[in-house]
Amino acid sequence: MTTAIVIVSLVFLLGLTLGAAVIWYILRRQQTASVKKPANEKAAPNLTFHWKYILLPVAILIISIILTLIFYPQLIDEVAYRFNSDGSAKSWLSREMITIFMLLPQFLLAFTSSAITWGVTKLNLPLGQAERIRPDKILLLMGNMIALPQIVLAFVMLDIFSYNIYDIHLMPIWLFALIIMVIGGIILTIFFIQTIKASRSTSR
Repeated sequence: MTTAIVIVSLVFLLGLTLGAAVIWYILRRQQTASVKKPANEKAAPNLTFHWKYILLPVAILIISIILTLIFYPQLIDEVAYRFNSDGSAKSWLSREMITIFMLLPQFLLAFTSSAITWGVTKLNLPLGQAERIRPDKILLLMGNMIALPQIVLAFVMLDIFSYNIYDIHLMPIWLFALIIMVIGGIILTIFFIQTIKASRSTSR
């Protein structure tokens, strides 16, 4: 489980860093472009908060709560949560504590997504409807990107439930986390490349 937490942290930090770089780059390009616009041009409406910006983090949080409600009554008092390389149990905690440790990060990550997206909307950024690069699209990606570590944490929780109830591991946690990290990295890379191309074509 320690390895999974490290991988989750790396996924989150990687995504947050790339996302911050995208936002900085786009805002810089749009500020430069806005200076060149005629003064009599109609201003675009400002960016506002929408639930779609945090749809995935909230959905993963709700799914985690539902899974907990389903499997919690079936858990014994002491729950195995760390495992050896062969899949056998290594460490145990009470089912109350393991539930708290699994759900608390989900709430914190969902709150982080909400705080980031809500805070950015308060910067009064123009939507730029006439341009190919829109801050709302960037915010949509940034807000939902936080679901990546949430998905890994939800899988870790489900694997713990599966082992303690059915004595079955779903799959190696490190492998699942690696798959999610690769998928997230590919999505962010594609978005970043498309954003740069769109920004260059807009500035011409």
